[in-house]
Amino acid sequence: MRVPLSWLREYVELPAEVTGRELATRLIAAGLEVETVDAAGADLTGPLVVGRVLAIEELTGFKKPIRYCQVDVGNTQPQNIVCGARNFTGGDLVVVALPGAELPGGFAIGARTTYGRVSEGMICSASELGIGDDHSGILVLGPGHEVGADVIGPWALRDDVLDIAVTPDRGYALSIRGVAREAATAYGVAFRDPADLDLTGDDGTSYPAGIADPSACDRFVLREIRGLDPEAQTPMWMRVRLARAGMRPVSLAVDVTNYLMHELGQPLHAFDRGKLSGPIVVRRARPGERLETLDHVKRVLDPEDVLITDDSGPISMAGTMGGLNSEIDEKSTDLVIEAAHFDDVGVARMVRRHKLHSEASYRFERGVDRELPLYASAKAARMLAELGGAELLPGVTHAEVPVAQTVITIPADHPDRVAGVDYGRDTVVRRLAEVGCRVAGGDTLTVTPPSWRPDLADPNDLAEEVIRLEGYDRIPIRAPRSVAGRGLTAAQRLRRRTGRALAAAGHVEVLSSPFAAERDWDDLQLPADDARRRALRLANPLSEDEPLLRTTLLPALLRTLTRNVGRGFPDLGLFEIGLVYRPRPDAPTGPAPRLSVDRAPTAGELASIEAMLPDQPLRVATVLSGDRESAGWWGKGRPAGWADAIEAARTVAAEASAEVEVRADQHAPWHPGRCAALYAGGTLIGHAGELHPRVIQAYGLPPRTCAMEIELSRLDPSGAVQAPHVSAYPVATQDVALIVDATVPAAEVEAGLRAGAGELLESIRLFDVYTGEQAGEGRRSLAYTLRFRAPDRTLTVEETTAARDAAVAEATARTGAVLRG
Repeated sequence: MRVPLSWLREYVELPAEVTGRELATRLIAAGLEVETVDAAGADLTGPLVVGRVLAIEELTGFKKPIRYCQVDVGNTQPQNIVCGARNFTGGDLVVVALPGAELPGGFAIGARTTYGRVSEGMICSASELGIGDDHSGILVLGPGHEVGADVIGPWALRDDVLDIAVTPDRGYALSIRGVAREAATAYGVAFRDPADLDLTGDDGTSYPAGIADPSACDRFVLREIRGLDPEAQTPMWMRVRLARAGMRPVSLAVDVTNYLMHELGQPLHAFDRGKLSGPIVVRRARPGERLETLDHVKRVLDPEDVLITDDSGPISMAGTMGGLNSEIDEKSTDLVIEAAHFDDVGVARMVRRHKLHSEASYRFERGVDRELPLYASAKAARMLAELGGAELLPGVTHAEVPVAQTVITIPADHPDRVAGVDYGRDTVVRRLAEVGCRVAGGDTLTVTPPSWRPDLADPNDLAEEVIRLEGYDRIPIRAPRSVAGRGLTAAQRLRRRTGRALAAAGHVEVLSSPFAAERDWDDLQLPADDARRRALRLANPLSEDEPLLRTTLLPALLRTLTRNVGRGFPDLGLFEIGLVYRPRPDAPTGPAPRLSVDRAPTAGELASIEAMLPDQPLRVATVLSGDRESAGWWGKGRPAGWADAIEAARTVAAEASAEVEVRADQHAPWHPGRCAALYAGGTLIGHAGELHPRVIQAYGLPPRTCAMEIELSRLDPSGAVQAPHVSAYPVATQDVALIVDATVPAAEVEAGLRAGAGELLESIRLFDVYTGEQAGEGRRSLAYTLRFRAPDRTLTVEETTAARDAAVAEATARTGAVLRG
């Protein structure tokens, strides 16, 4: 929201010495986010005056058309000026920068010889004056300007412009009216409401209209004007203000509606009266309806879309954009002006569905004053009558659905208890009245919020208003008191250790948003009945592309990997630790209870909220692509494989003092022949392996990309990590090669060897896999290295051999393995 200071001063009696930066400081203290203060036209100096073109001489012999113009600038001697623009004729009024002037950007104007003639100044375009982007031709003024008159002061070409980032709960600040009210409160000066109009004479009705769906709109107002001069131009003071606010001038009718939207915060729309057929009705869309909007896009409408319609069908997407079939054009003289109060949720969902955001929808989404349509439409009609010579028809069409007024009961000391500051009842009442509330009562106040503050809905909202207006700097600063000796919980320590261990193993941590799209489930090749497809849908998503809460960490990780590979980083290992959200089938529905901020919630309140929440297990996932070990002078590199993904799981489990058991499995999105189920203590904690080729293709990943995802919440966080005892006695090594059926997992053979070897076994490692004639058809040879060591003595050959034989016997009993000769 861009706010010119000169526009603000029209409704606030600010001290003359107040600058834009000083005002920004006050507004920031009151809770508004002023991002920048632009000194528009600060480097603009005069003389800059209105001139009339007296004569034009066409110069020839140059690469482009050049004109030598004689211009009356109000003094005794006309100025001769060279100009290349072609969009003006003799008699036109223009803006002339005379010698000595300086235009924005440090462009100094002087008398100089060019194209063989002396040019005594410059005829200016809107771009050169810093009031628009149009540099295709010079700025031609309408009638009513005095030749020789200065334009810098009357047009406010030098002005401070505040750029305010308006938060979703402060829709009233998306207008000069709202910011002016805040400025008046900040300085303790008078405020004049630009919407304070006398509506006498509104008897009777205008163009027929009605509301068919009260959930879509609760107030709809129409007014008619006739005989608008199509040649009427937007006055320069309005064009300059629109340009400062970031809007492009279009035509008088469009500019007036945009101007009042910025001034009052009420979006308006003008229909060409001659293009309407039958009564106007506000309703939801019907199946199969279409509308071509003003941006020339033909849109298929959704049954939840809020529409303005007539007998011909849809003519506008309510609160968003009008239809091409009722657009005003250069021939439009009879207009129907519409102002309404549409449902904020309905508009927000509609613009996200169609990816059609506009200045109007931006305001409706954040809440518009329900009382404004009558006043804003009246002001628009009067301005068009005054500036465009139109006839204002008597009467107004006013369709309305009764809406209960919000009334809040609040203890007078509630803001005191929330902030920990003794404000007192009188201060609370005074601050709420400055906001616009009606306040009654003694120790318990009955507060009626103003119509322009739909965000004030409960006592805590009112407390916030008192606190921010009194100043956040008044709240005492106290360091939080921590209970001595507690520190991090066991789960927090496990999460921290996990991140450090994965980083030490060469992975890079990423933090992604917890949102997902339905297409992710298809890209991951999840079966139709997979539990991960049952995701919670957000009521108000940041993007309609990702309206779901994630049930797995992998989609965001894979997209991040794709982005990095596309930027030339193919050899990468990424990891993320975060929550996923799994809906409970027995969770109650309905609104959650609102908790008070001045006391701790009760056990019952906490239980009711927790029952509505989804399961939120903490998970950790990794993805790997490219080379795990780089090639160099030392030798060949090694690509990342499924074994690296499993090893990442072992790294995580080791931080919880858990052993990972690996079993072959088939689980999307992994390759059915290269997927491992991971168990700890007999509990399934996740999966790892190589991704399915279709998943790799869907995300545009390198071939053989691998991933791992396990549930950190299923590991015991209290398991203390202890350094292993290192024996001072020598190690004894034994190699064994066992031939097993090709379908027998190596993990089962390893488990048998480990179980049979006993306590003397220090480690076991698979170092070779052989398939060939010597192993036999359908069989393979697995070779392991067994390391034995005793903590208190040197092992004898007999002890080592016995331990090895026991290990082989147990593996044979479990898997049918045969010792290879």
